[in-house]
Amino acid sequence: MLDIRSSIATPAAKAQPIRRADYRPPDWLVPELALDFELGAGETRVTGSLSAVRSGAHDRPLRLDRDGIVPDSVRIDGVEADWSQLDDAIEVTLPGDAHSIEIAVTLHPDRNTQLMGLYASGGLLCTQCEAQGFRRILPFPDRPDVLTRYRVRMTADSTRYPVLLANGDPVGSGDAGDGRHWAEWDDPFPKPSYLFALVAGDLVANTGSFTTMSGREVQLGIWVRESDLAKTDHALSALKTAMAWDEKVYGREYDLDVFNIVAVDDFNFGAMENKGLNIFNSRYILADPDTATDYDYDAVAAVVAHEYFHNWSGNRVTCRDWFQLSLKEGFTVFRDQQFSADQGSPAVKRIEDVRGLRAAQFPEDAGPLAHPVRPDEYLEISNFYTATIYNKGAEVIRMMHTMLGEAAFRAGSDLYFDRHDGTAATVEDFACAMEDASGADLTQFRLWYSQAGTPRVSAQLSHAPGDGRARIALRQLVPPTPGQPDKAPMLLPLRIKLFGSETGKPLGEERLVLLGDTSADIAFDGVAETPVLSINRGFSAPVILDTNRTAADLAFLSAHDDDPFARYEAMQQLMLDTLVTAVTHGRADHDAVIAAVARTLASPDLDKAFVGEAVLLPSESFIGDQLSVVDPDAVFRAREALRRDLATRLGEQWRDAYDGAAANRFEYTPAAKGLRRLRNVALGYLAASGAPDAADLAFAQFEGADNMTDRHGALATLVNGTSDKRIAALDIFYNRYRDNPLVLDKWFSVQALSARDDAVDQVEELAKHRDFTLANPNRARALVGMFSVNQRAFHHPSGRGYRFVADQLLALDKLNPQTAAKLVPPLGRWKRFDDDRAAMMRGELERIVASAGLSKDMLEQAGKSLD
Repeated sequence: MLDIRSSIATPAAKAQPIRRADYRPPDWLVPELALDFELGAGETRVTGSLSAVRSGAHDRPLRLDRDGIVPDSVRIDGVEADWSQLDDAIEVTLPGDAHSIEIAVTLHPDRNTQLMGLYASGGLLCTQCEAQGFRRILPFPDRPDVLTRYRVRMTADSTRYPVLLANGDPVGSGDAGDGRHWAEWDDPFPKPSYLFALVAGDLVANTGSFTTMSGREVQLGIWVRESDLAKTDHALSALKTAMAWDEKVYGREYDLDVFNIVAVDDFNFGAMENKGLNIFNSRYILADPDTATDYDYDAVAAVVAHEYFHNWSGNRVTCRDWFQLSLKEGFTVFRDQQFSADQGSPAVKRIEDVRGLRAAQFPEDAGPLAHPVRPDEYLEISNFYTATIYNKGAEVIRMMHTMLGEAAFRAGSDLYFDRHDGTAATVEDFACAMEDASGADLTQFRLWYSQAGTPRVSAQLSHAPGDGRARIALRQLVPPTPGQPDKAPMLLPLRIKLFGSETGKPLGEERLVLLGDTSADIAFDGVAETPVLSINRGFSAPVILDTNRTAADLAFLSAHDDDPFARYEAMQQLMLDTLVTAVTHGRADHDAVIAAVARTLASPDLDKAFVGEAVLLPSESFIGDQLSVVDPDAVFRAREALRRDLATRLGEQWRDAYDGAAANRFEYTPAAKGLRRLRNVALGYLAASGAPDAADLAFAQFEGADNMTDRHGALATLVNGTSDKRIAALDIFYNRYRDNPLVLDKWFSVQALSARDDAVDQVEELAKHRDFTLANPNRARALVGMFSVNQRAFHHPSGRGYRFVADQLLALDKLNPQTAAKLVPPLGRWKRFDDDRAAMMRGELERIVASAGLSKDMLEQAGKSLD
């Protein structure tokens, strides 16, 4: 909400950090809140009637948080009351221990470009309240440990807003006269204000039902614009599958009579788990073969599951304060990862999870924005919706699962839900439930919540042929991070197995080694042949690994390891070592990589999706992460040289792989997805080989595709090349999909990620395109966000890439500070680059920080990035 009075807010430069150590239970509780909305896009009148109950023996006033709104009136026990206005709250002095308070506020949803609170989007009125959006709707104790039962009445124009939805179950509706109607919703489960939700608009629903394990029938609805209704079947199917899965795996049953999801185009996040009324970014709901890739289909299913799983891990048991954010997000990400693995290829899912962790969270841990999974302080809470909270938080939960075992972990989660149902819990509460259910001591393990940084583990294998014994010397180091120069050793669960280099067979069973000291020596007896080390199998701990394995060892593991992730990891490490050698020494021998890729392509028993992942080269950014000083041009040259060599020397195998999937028509099955994945990877390699018919193949695939995965894959291949078919394909794609915002985002993104020399020129022109807007978060991320991870283009030696991104961020900050602040981190990695680039990146950050009117979100992110 962009209210004209929002300028009253405290200037960002004077904002003080919020510290976990300063937590104090709420002075006042609010058991009941009745909300009455007179809805309109230009003006909405909100009346909130709340019961306030003093908590504890004190004489402190009732503090009601606010952001940019001033009450029209405040009544205490039916009488107009005096109140004090602070920068970010109002205070009311109350003489007794229990009072009824009525507050009236006027909102202007169509001015709310921040997309927090109540705002207008494409003819809809909708809300986003996590983390602190409810204070933009009504002055209220807007903190997660104040749990309240909500009853909501909405009145609106019957034609413009025929559908009125809120949390909980519907309890009444009717005609209000003068072309208006009303609806009431009641949520019987107390919840924090961040879970409040309301949607009003002209919507239709794809409906269904689900019968719970106790026999209750739940009515389901996926609400969208009528033109999008045909694209909701996949989301509805995923919801039913997730509900059944959560009952089977975690014993969690849904608790209301209805479960609704609404898709909106303008949304800062992926989706929101509001109790009984999830609100989604439309990109995570709408899917059909013509407009959604396999990745999109998978993402829809994963996000639908994630938000549904929050009904217990986040809603029924919420977090006491925002420092405990990973309590709900890390746990729920782990749950949605488990779910997705069960629906397809567990190996490929694990590869995708780890790739995402390394692309986003490892750099975060290594940079100026590093913070623990449970932070100690923040300036703006929206800046802590990070890869550390979500992805690393999920890895922490996964390590618990690995150490305790499936049965004990399930017993711990059951105990956690039973103990804390209907309360606001902490990380300690979760860990204690796991300890009490399993008998384990997680004292040292809890350091994962308090220490930032990615541990580095050295594993050195030695073997004396005569005595039949192998030894592994393990060492760990947790590097210093901002505010934490010295670290205690972490507890690391490392899955380890040895293989015989002559037979290719396992030398014994896998061991789970718990490394809790700075160093440890592990002995393996009965080792009759030279062993090869497979370590951190399944990525059992989120660490950076250094071993004394040779290129021959890695090639061996890429062919013989019986853990699919470890097999993939060996191939990637072989590629990475070769590429780092090429960058640092100017050249490298490609033979070992080429032989390993050839062997993988020729393996008939491997899942095609796995093959498609295994033969991809590491990204330029990940290669750069291995270097003390990143040279983007040298990284690009080394990667392109290896890619070209792989493409030319294995040309027949790439063509066989491509032709072998040519008849693959669209089905959303693991096998069909795997064929499409390998086909598009093979097409990329054929283009890299310089094959004279590569552009023709790509264009034929582009025009003949019956699904977006193949069409988009062909477009990406053409966009990175020099063929005249590139422009033709871009024009055809744009004209076909220019009225579909989600697909048009792909058109912007594929060009922002281009490997061409003129990528910066193209992106600057695209920013002037009539369809580009910073007002929509998806579109801003599609161009600006994607360009900033295009390592070579973003780090253009002229500094144009940095200047472009900084200009866009300053403009975006005036519209939507949350989205703008999340795009700062690539500039913050300036210390990793050469002096010239570092100076230019730092200069843009300084320009941002010095800008007048900067938001608190942007000031915190850019300011910390300068450290």
